[in-house]
Amino acid sequence: MIEEAWRPSTDELSASRLGSLHGLKRGSGPEPRPRILLAAHMDAIGLMVSNVLGDFLRVAEIGGLDARVLPGQLVTVHGREDLPAVIVQPSSHLLPEDAREGPVDLKYLLVDTGLHGRELSRLVRVGDLVSFAQPPMELAGETLAGHSLDNRASVAALTHCLQELQDRRHLWDVWAVATVQEEETLGGARTSAFELRPELAVAIDVTHGRGPGSPDHKAYPLGKGPALGWGPNIHPGLHRAFKDLADRLEIPYNVEVMPLHSGTDAIALQVTAAGIPSMVLSIPLRYMHTPVEVVAIKDITRTGYLLAEFVAQLPVDFMDSLTWDEEQ
Repeated sequence: MIEEAWRPSTDELSASRLGSLHGLKRGSGPEPRPRILLAAHMDAIGLMVSNVLGDFLRVAEIGGLDARVLPGQLVTVHGREDLPAVIVQPSSHLLPEDAREGPVDLKYLLVDTGLHGRELSRLVRVGDLVSFAQPPMELAGETLAGHSLDNRASVAALTHCLQELQDRRHLWDVWAVATVQEEETLGGARTSAFELRPELAVAIDVTHGRGPGSPDHKAYPLGKGPALGWGPNIHPGLHRAFKDLADRLEIPYNVEVMPLHSGTDAIALQVTAAGIPSMVLSIPLRYMHTPVEVVAIKDITRTGYLLAEFVAQLPVDFMDSLTWDEEQ
């Protein structure tokens, strides 16, 4: 689906050995042209069948899930054929005594496809994937609720960037990359950056949006623009360049402090080969790693527009002026 969306806006499409999608949009500068890599991960959290137990399935998490939100969720079991199913929990009096109070652990939850055991065993094997199945829903205030918006929202922003660049001259080559395995291994970003060897890299991801109980210093408002990462994964000169550009374009933004690692593909991008100056742009998202993540549409379009303007305004000699100095 992403390949289809990117084809009109790119000059070349290919896949990495791990399955990440690479889209090249050639620049107009003299060869050899510098390259910027824009990465948005396309993998999502989910579940995996760990045991076929009679008429039911037990599952393990992939990518980090809060078991409190799972009971009653609609899912699809990707076996020999796709099977609609629901996540269920036993009645409390059937659980061990120490598990009857509070949220039920994932190890006690079951997936019910409605099939009898013999047919279920024929169609489903241990290791088959289970994904969330609720359709997305448009909410009021130009917001969207759905599963896997971490990180489909950023893939959409990167797609918007490519569409904006169709009508813009840019000197640098642009590699748009939809990476795999960010939620587990960072393998997609690491291998794609190693293969493509860009001079600069930007990870586009999501961050915590303000919602019930979220502390203001760790979450960011929806509809108020992207968050610009700041921390050890971020090159100070690159952060400054994005911040100055957002100010000039009057695009609202927040600065997101990332004092350890960023929790994004930038962890791998930054330390590939001899090191790649990296930046993180994040779209605020409520209820992260649940089936009802919420984003503001305008944050997606603003992020895509900021990326496109940054690329369009990159001078060929940008790397000569990129320094670690805070004052420039």
